[in-house]
Amino acid sequence: MANVLILSLVFPPDQVSTAQIMGDIAGDLQQRGHDVSVITTIPHYNPPAEPQAWKPEKVFGRLLQKTRFQGVDVFHTSMTRKRRGAFSRLASYFMFHTLSLLVGLRLTPKPDIILAPSPPLTIALCEWLLASRYRVPFVYIVQEVFPDIFIDMGVIRSRLLIRLLLKLESFIYARAGRVVTITEQMRQRLIEKGVPPTKVVTIPNFVDTDELQPTSKRNAFSLQHQIQDQFVVSYAGNLGPAQSLEDFIEAASLLQQDASIRFLLLGDGILREELIAQVDQLGLDNVLILPYQPYALMPLIYAASDLSLVPQSIEVGGTSMPSKVYRIMACARSVLAYADPATELMKLIQEVECGLAVPVGHPGVLAEAIRSASRNPADLIRMGENGRKYVQAHNAKEIVINRYDQLISELVASG
Repeated sequence: MANVLILSLVFPPDQVSTAQIMGDIAGDLQQRGHDVSVITTIPHYNPPAEPQAWKPEKVFGRLLQKTRFQGVDVFHTSMTRKRRGAFSRLASYFMFHTLSLLVGLRLTPKPDIILAPSPPLTIALCEWLLASRYRVPFVYIVQEVFPDIFIDMGVIRSRLLIRLLLKLESFIYARAGRVVTITEQMRQRLIEKGVPPTKVVTIPNFVDTDELQPTSKRNAFSLQHQIQDQFVVSYAGNLGPAQSLEDFIEAASLLQQDASIRFLLLGDGILREELIAQVDQLGLDNVLILPYQPYALMPLIYAASDLSLVPQSIEVGGTSMPSKVYRIMACARSVLAYADPATELMKLIQEVECGLAVPVGHPGVLAEAIRSASRNPADLIRMGENGRKYVQAHNAKEIVINRYDQLISELVASG
């Protein structure tokens, strides 16, 4: 068994996907006999509303605090809430990286291996520095391909900054013991960048199929919001430019005359106010916008939804894979994928026949697909069942964490 150090920008009790994934990896590895330590931030990205849900021990005032999570020591560095400003975000990253290095050098046991997920890309630089100090391997888990995703979206345009980030990316890949990608398409993208195929391994994200199970559409959530008797199309997650949610609102506008169809938008992000303004401007009464909901409510939210939207803008399709698709499938609900047809997401939906695949950029086609689905409930039930069977066989938590466990054992044994 190994001493495993995990660096992650987010971790429970934050309720975003990467936090949940890294929490499950840490907890399960600890249960399997590894000694796991985690360095992360204080809850800042969709944290729980109840302050009592997080009771840290102060190590160095508010700058550094400590908790226990499923037997794992977790060190939390100070972090501001997610903001739109690039300077604020960079300052937060710098603080996190600096404190992570100090904690990793002074407060955690000497690791045998280090793991860290993107984003940000620079977290892998901390991995390398700590791994070099202790002469141990590190694994970089590519949840999103950086800096490609920012370049493709036009977020980064400075040629100098792009060159620097690409050099940093190559530097990290060259020194990592392994690079994990969550889709085969992402793996091929890294190989095209010059990463040796033997160094890149695909390990998909996972879902707890015992925790997320099918339940009745008529439940506490649907009754609370009076949507139990309507055909509900929902989106739950980040409200940002990578999701093409303006088209979701446009589709709602095109279907406004159909009183049986309701659109549900849950989450937060930099485009939240713009989306609310779009709904108000169009005078839509068939769109319900709610803040982030507790993770524990997700089975009820998906059960209340006849179609659950998983969107990707055209720019990000080859650089990421939304893990919410597996949660929807685990709940035996139909996925409404809205993305580039060439993406892994769209191929998954079509091959498994677990939902509808609509090309991004066509809100009229999206609206028609929703209208047609509302008239064919039996097809949705069949597709939902297909999805659950698939994740039980391929993306169940135990199956995927077995692969991480094997990877850790292999790298530690080889030194």
